[in-house]
Amino acid sequence: MMTGPERRSDIISRIKNSAVPVSGKALAQAYEVSRQVIVQDIALIRASGHDIISTNRGYILNAPNIASRTFKVQHTDDELENELCSIVDLGGRIVNVMINHRVYGHMEAVLNINSRRKVMEFMEDIKSGKSSPLKNITSNYHYHKVEAENEETLDLIEEMLIRKGFLIQN
Repeated sequence: MMTGPERRSDIISRIKNSAVPVSGKALAQAYEVSRQVIVQDIALIRASGHDIISTNRGYILNAPNIASRTFKVQHTDDELENELCSIVDLGGRIVNVMINHRVYGHMEAVLNINSRRKVMEFMEDIKSGKSSPLKNITSNYHYHKVEAENEETLDLIEEMLIRKGFLIQN
């Protein structure tokens, strides 16, 4: 049985790789869920930053060519804002934060931070005590999936992460 996140990831792939629009009915049948579950999945997929368009024939993905890379990083809470601002200033979008915990396993949270304003909103949520950064349960080690318009931008982001001492190189 597929989990919700696995199904949504598969839906994105299915729509992206289809030459024709993919109907909600076809998706519901393929995953053996109701049409309403698919509508909710599409809403969550859109909220995570994917530009899915509904047509009278089905769903299509309006996907510009976007490059992505996952970076393993480590920094303190005091350096968090610096890390995020540095990435968005170079044209990156921080898609998520992920950790691999020895007990809890893989944990991931969607961020979708692509501007200093969104960095400030995120930092305000952290400072207000709503939550603490996920990295804090893994000695500051964590991963970010970062998207950008091209590989050159991701190279610049990687160089900056190295220069600032945030990037963990295996």
